[in-house]
Amino acid sequence: MADNASDKHQDGEKGHASSTDGEGSHFVHDEAFERRLIRKIDRHLVPIVMLLYLTSFLDRVNIGNARLYGMEEDLNMKGNMYQTAVSVLFVTYLAFEVPSNLVLKKLRPSRYISVITTMWGIIATCTGLVQTYNQLIALRVVLGIFEAGLFPGMAIYLTFFYTRKELAVRIGYLFVASALAGACGGLLAFAIGNMDGIAGRRGWRWILIIEGIPSFILGIATFFLLPDDPESARFLSEDEKTYMHARRLQQQGETLDAQKFHWADVRACLKDWKVWGFAFAQFGADTMLYGFSNYLPTVLQQIGQWSAPVTQVLTIPCYFLGAVTYLLMARLSDHTQRRGIFCTLFGLISILGYAILLAPVSSSAHYAGTFLVAMGLYVLVGIPLAWLPNNLPRYGKRTTATGLQLTIGNASGIMAPFIYATGDKPRYIRGHAVSLAMVGFATLVYTFFWYWFTRQNARRARGEDDHILTNKTEKEIQELGDEAPTFKYIT
Repeated sequence: MADNASDKHQDGEKGHASSTDGEGSHFVHDEAFERRLIRKIDRHLVPIVMLLYLTSFLDRVNIGNARLYGMEEDLNMKGNMYQTAVSVLFVTYLAFEVPSNLVLKKLRPSRYISVITTMWGIIATCTGLVQTYNQLIALRVVLGIFEAGLFPGMAIYLTFFYTRKELAVRIGYLFVASALAGACGGLLAFAIGNMDGIAGRRGWRWILIIEGIPSFILGIATFFLLPDDPESARFLSEDEKTYMHARRLQQQGETLDAQKFHWADVRACLKDWKVWGFAFAQFGADTMLYGFSNYLPTVLQQIGQWSAPVTQVLTIPCYFLGAVTYLLMARLSDHTQRRGIFCTLFGLISILGYAILLAPVSSSAHYAGTFLVAMGLYVLVGIPLAWLPNNLPRYGKRTTATGLQLTIGNASGIMAPFIYATGDKPRYIRGHAVSLAMVGFATLVYTFFWYWFTRQNARRARGEDDHILTNKTEKEIQELGDEAPTFKYIT
């Protein structure tokens, strides 16, 4: 039995012939049928998933656009009060990410995501009505509670429908949505800012109010549009649901029992050094994400002393380049089934961008530097969010690891505002230097994992760990998940 399992490991995942799924049913791979099925799932899921994250990210970072239209003046914000308002959201955001992931399946994604989206839409809209700084802080704290469940929940939710070979592109759609949120935020702020004075309200208030309303509407629609899993998807036929179930069990380690929640998997996750390595590398990459997203309008305004409307327009090409770059690289990553090489390469590109921002060069060169940062930003932040769950086939371990990865990563949202302190303008040397260092750290960690996973695959292919297979059935071997000598890591 061990020898047979080892032979299967050499082939990786089956993609052309019939095979058993380990639970007694029979599976025949139909490539044409599967392509049509995945396109169908994409049509029904991707638009709503992207809209959810777009509105979430927009409501989280549009405070950066509101800042340019009189928010600090109206709320009497001085010193680092703006930085505190940005960072305080992440205190509750971090506290609720892992618990949110653990209850997602039990509470049903359609209901849970609908409720939290509707609630943060109400809170985001009300932020435009605050009269004091303390009220702003209070709403930002509550906003973090409800937004905490979306991204980690979506990252796990997508694994219900897509295999490890398809995941990077679909996670990529979330980051394309965040880039679109940045671009749309700038464009909307440019347009909405002209409403300054209408109904006696300042432009910054209109930005927060108008950009918050779509989340409320989308939250209600989500209850009706988002299926909980393939079995509850009304747009799938019975044959398609059966195929989805069978193909899922063809993935390495994806047994029926492995897809149930077990506390033993949670404990295994907390003891796995690889999970912690990915989590702290995510912290480094997310420092760039939150620093860039919340401060790009401010940094650009200081670079060229441009007006607020012009600054908003100048943010759009940066986000557009970041979105296109990530989507192309995510597709290439899924096609080649490689992750590490993209993290290393685009981490270096972002480092070059920050080096230009730190250099005493012209304003146009500094603006060019922001494009290089944007090119690497979403690749370095997004690819690992597909890479780690790709290598964790057991549901309990995967969902805990993703929550932990995002929790520690998003902790950078507390720090990032303070490295771009108001007193550091116009160059923000400290902010750019810290960001460069953190991106460099993340790039080194991901390069190490690229090397380590490659080495482990070679070791397992040589059979050096096959002693673990002794006296185990094929099913018992599959239940070992990523610890099984037959499991092949995605590098």
